[in-house]
Parts: sequence; structure tokens; C-alpha cells
Amino acid sequence: MPSADSTPEFDRPNNPGERVFGAREQLAVWLLLGSAFVVILNETIMGVALPELMHTLGISASEGQWLTTAFLLTMSVVIPITGMLIQRVPTRTLFIVAMSLFSTGTLVAALAPGLPVLLVGRVIQASGTAIMMPLLMTTVVTLVPPNQRGRLMGRISIVMSVAPALGPTVSGLILEVLSWRWLFLLVLPIAVSALILGGIKMPNVGVRKRTSIDLVSVLLSVLGFGGLVYGLSEVGAAASGKALISPFVPAGIGAVALALFIWRQTVLQRDDRALLDLRTFKSKPYALSVVLIACASMALFGSLILLPIYAQNVLGLSPLQTGLLLLPGGLLMGLLGPVVGRMIDARGVRPMLIPGTIVTALALLSMGLFTEATSVWQVLATHLVLSIGLAGVFTPLFSVSLGSLPVTLASHGSAMISTVQQVAGAAGTALFVTVMTLVSVSWAGGDAAAVDSEALAHGTRVAFIIGGSLASVGAVVALFVREEPAEVAAV
Repeated sequence: MPSADSTPEFDRPNNPGERVFGAREQLAVWLLLGSAFVVILNETIMGVALPELMHTLGISASEGQWLTTAFLLTMSVVIPITGMLIQRVPTRTLFIVAMSLFSTGTLVAALAPGLPVLLVGRVIQASGTAIMMPLLMTTVVTLVPPNQRGRLMGRISIVMSVAPALGPTVSGLILEVLSWRWLFLLVLPIAVSALILGGIKMPNVGVRKRTSIDLVSVLLSVLGFGGLVYGLSEVGAAASGKALISPFVPAGIGAVALALFIWRQTVLQRDDRALLDLRTFKSKPYALSVVLIACASMALFGSLILLPIYAQNVLGLSPLQTGLLLLPGGLLMGLLGPVVGRMIDARGVRPMLIPGTIVTALALLSMGLFTEATSVWQVLATHLVLSIGLAGVFTPLFSVSLGSLPVTLASHGSAMISTVQQVAGAAGTALFVTVMTLVSVSWAGGDAAAVDSEALAHGTRVAFIIGGSLASVGAVVALFVREEPAEVAAV
């Protein structure tokens, strides 16, 4: 019998190995996968569009950068709350809210007369995006039997890694023939269709809990995660002397607020009232996986920001050519995701994870050989190798991390993973851009105006070598990751 404060929303056997993954459950997962791909794609779609926006709207680069920074900030603020929302709000309702927010933000952005309204649209978009990924991962862990979970996690890895990688390519293709507004107008009907279909067909899964919302935790999470992401985002601007504020101020406030947030969650989780339950880290496989996800996210987002800069400003490629250069790697990751997932189901995570981390580290270190005379084909080949490595990292980590948690902690675990990805992505971007900027300016004799393609190539080389060194640490950590059943891993 259910307790008085919970409402069962679907019939599920007590033994997870006996879960039925039928047509209804598959529809729910496919709806979430498709919707998540669309919303995550928008996270990186604005980078290539920035030059046109600067020209059309009459804004500076520092002002235009807020279109990405505001998106990241909103994501980092909303995601920590989703663990609690998933437990309180029915799945269909939360899906409708997420896609309604995203669709509304897309429409606002498409019709925006200037930068302020466009920023509002991006913030609304990000609010919906932040809900979607934790909802997807929690639904998969809740519905999918353990022996089929690797395959589904492979498809999630497509969304988490390929969608951001395809953003610059899609943006470049659209901008080649249409205005920047079509970046949103082409997405809008897809988002609305997903909203309508999900509103009709999406089943409710899991068990609801009527818990109170701790407003102090919400405030601390906003200051903590928001401050860290904003501070990290401003590091690159500070390195070039264009920051609005010293990055140490928001980062310092964020670090203090985050420490208070962690303390408060450890107190509240004793009564199951935590906004983000940190008992997930009692599972060693989960804790190690989160560390590795952070390293992989830094590598992915750092390379996504640095490779276009290198391709356009050092090799002289156009935005469209740059997008096409990154396209094969994104597609390869998409093709490998389900393949890696099936191998995980058959052989476990370690045969995929350990080689994946090693290949990722070697690819980033190889990018440290890039010069102003490097062939485009060498860049393409190295990016393909990096994509193979990352495909062997994300899918195993999603599977082993959430698979080691009891269902009652799945929503908090997925929310934490998504939060770590955003913060690590911002950190990777800041690290790569800052190192590139500082080294390039130093190579040019300390004069930022004198930075040429040779100096910039030298800066990107050093940044990639540091990224490869960080990924090498991840390869060592991967040696200690082992699969454990949820009842053993989390106590």
C-alpha cells in the first residue's frame, strides 16, 4: 500500500529486473530523447551567429557573449531544483512545463527587436532546457530494466554530447542563406509538435512526494551555482581586459554560498527535505563517475569553444566551413552512442570507459601539435579521434553512475550530473580561453593588438596540452570505477 504522502503513478514490479519496458514506456523515452536533443542543440547554436548579431543589432562582442552566458547561468540555477521538482510534479505536467517554456522562449527570441528581448528569450529557453535532461535520465533509470539500460544511456549520450557539437554546424548552415531569426523559427514548429504530442501521450512515471520547498536552499543554490558559472564565464573576458567585473568576486560569493548549500542539504536530507540530496555521493561508482563527467565535459566544451577560434582565426576558415569541419565528429559520436551502449549491456562499462578516457587524453594532447600551417585534414582526423574517445566515456559514465543509485535518489543523481556538466562546461571554456589568451598575448610581446595567427596558434597549443593533461587525470580515475548494484553501492 502506498503511504499517505505518495501517489503511485504506474504499476511497476518490486524487482527492478522484472520491469516491463513496453510500448508505452518506450514512447515516453523517445519523446524525451527527441525533445531533449532539440533543446540542448540551442545551447551552442549562438556562437557562430555572434558576428552577424553584432552587425545586425549593433552590439559589441562582450554584449553578445551574454546570449551564451545568460543561458549557462539560467541552466546552473534551475537544474539543482529539478531533483525536487521531479519528485513533486507528475511527469507529463513537468514535460509540458519544460517544453512550454522552451517554445515560448524560442518565439520571443525569434521576434526580438533587440538584444534585451533576445536575452529574455534565451533565459526562458534555458529554463525549459534545464528541466529536460534530468527528467530524461530519471525516467530512463525508473523505467528501463538494468540489462537494457546501457543501450538507452547510449542514446542519452547522443543528446548530451552530439547536440552541443552540432550547434555550430546547424548555425553555420542556416546563416549561410537565412537571417539569425531562422535559428529560432526553424526550431519552433518542432518544439511545439513535441509539446502537443507529449501533452497527449506522455505517461506519468515514478512516485510523487509531497515535500516542502526550502527557500533558503533555493537562494543558496542560485548564489552558489550561478556565482561560480558567472565567475568562470568572466575569466576569459578578464584575461583580455574586457570583463565587466573581476571574476574572483562572483566566484568567491559562489564558493561561499555553495559551501553553505552543501551544509544545509546534509541537514535537510536527514528528513528527506533536501533540495539536492547529497547521499548520492555515498555510492563510490557514482562519486567517481561525477568526477569523470566533469573532466569529460571540460574537454568537450573547451574543445568546442577553442576549435572554431583556431579554425577561423588561424586557418582562415569561414563559419560554415568551421561548422562542416566539426560535423563529422558530432555525427560519429551519434553513431557510436548506441553501439557503445549495447557493448556495455553485454560486457560492462570498464572495457569501454578505460580506452575511451585514454583516447580522449591522447586526442587533446595531439591537438597541442596544431600550428598555423596544420592541414585541415589533420584537424578533422584529430577531432574524429576525440569524438571516438568521448563516445566511449559519456555512455558508460551515465550508465554506471545512475545505475548505482536506488530509484529514490535517481532524480537527485541526474540533477547533480546535469549541474556538474554545466559548471564543468563553463570551467572548461574559461580554462581553454584564458590559457589561449594569456599565452597568445605573451607570445606577441604583451601587446593584445599585436596577436597574429602564429601567436594565436601557440596559445591554442598550450591550452590543448593543459586540457590533455586534465583528461589524463581522468584516465587514471577511470581505473577505479567499477559497477555495483544500487543496494551495494549506495547505503
